[in-house]
Amino acid sequence: MEAYLDNSATTRVSEPVIDLVVKLMREDFGNPSSKHLKGFQAEQYLRKASEQIAATLKCSPKEILFTSGGTESNNTAIIGGAQAASRRGNHIIVSSVEHSSVKEPFRALEQRGYEVTWLPVDSNGIADLEALKAALDDRTILVSCMAVNNEMGAVEPIEEIGRIVKDFNPDILYHVDAIQAYGKFRLPVHRIRCDTLSVSGHKIHAPKGTGFLYIAKGTRISPIIYGGGQQGGMRSGTENVPGYAGLGLAAQLAYSSGFDEKIDRMYALKEKFVADLKSLDGVTINGKTGRDSAPHIVSASFEDVRAEVLLHALEEKGIYVSSGSACSSNRPGLSSTLQAIGVPDTLLDSTLRFSFCFETTQEELDYCIQTLKELLPRLRQFTRH
Repeated sequence: MEAYLDNSATTRVSEPVIDLVVKLMREDFGNPSSKHLKGFQAEQYLRKASEQIAATLKCSPKEILFTSGGTESNNTAIIGGAQAASRRGNHIIVSSVEHSSVKEPFRALEQRGYEVTWLPVDSNGIADLEALKAALDDRTILVSCMAVNNEMGAVEPIEEIGRIVKDFNPDILYHVDAIQAYGKFRLPVHRIRCDTLSVSGHKIHAPKGTGFLYIAKGTRISPIIYGGGQQGGMRSGTENVPGYAGLGLAAQLAYSSGFDEKIDRMYALKEKFVADLKSLDGVTINGKTGRDSAPHIVSASFEDVRAEVLLHALEEKGIYVSSGSACSSNRPGLSSTLQAIGVPDTLLDSTLRFSFCFETTQEELDYCIQTLKELLPRLRQFTRH
């Protein structure tokens, strides 16, 4: 049996999306900048994808910028936003548990002379709102916070953050990294009051190398890619029409009828899986696990077992999980997110992430639990000796 429980790293592309992408690659392969029929057809696909995505966010299709994925979307929002607002100030604020595609742009800006405030979080990974209020001043130009933490599934209070930021100064740019939230939560951007919001396609059963950035009308963002002036000059380069058409369809499918039922089912799977994990000796669950957490992410620490050893032992049994963010798994060092929430040093290198999707079955999770029951005593025996 195989159990794929690494959906926060990437998802399987859905069959309807595959069919559409293949059709465009084989038949409707025109360049949307071309002036002939093939170009017009390609442009129509992009327009439809924008409309499909905009419907899920309750915004205008003109507010959707296609990108190569979450990293580019975050970089564009953060670096492009800070550059556009640099005349008003140089103070920027971000939570301390962000994905590397947010942290690294902030560090790059810090090296360029921007002042960065890193907001602390509590033991559940939730950003400190009082620290945010205290940090805001007349030099603040940008605030960024993820909607769902990619390692432990903490749900950040993005609506309350939006209210705090915009009530203090409506000119401050507010960015939300929604890469792990999109497709699992309803994200009406007008209610969040964000200026930019990032999404990655391969987290929602669309092809890798696709994504989008919501940019609210009137928001000033400096382009970070220059060239032929595509997408209104905001992101030059010939558009990946098959990928973006697939992304639009995947977005529509994610929020199609039955959305609430699909999410309820994921929460039910998570509830039982967490209970089963807690029944095992030496297992600690990190963060919240109820409906105040993400429905698809579980972070668990396994006493006296190195995460990498357990990951590969599970892999040998056809079970695929993660030892943290896939984008940083090839880099040395322990998780700054786990450190920020106070996970004991003895467990920092013993933590795995299990992540689900709409297609995850109870059988997969039961197989994982049974395999852990068999593996953990044996692995701990080797560790102790």
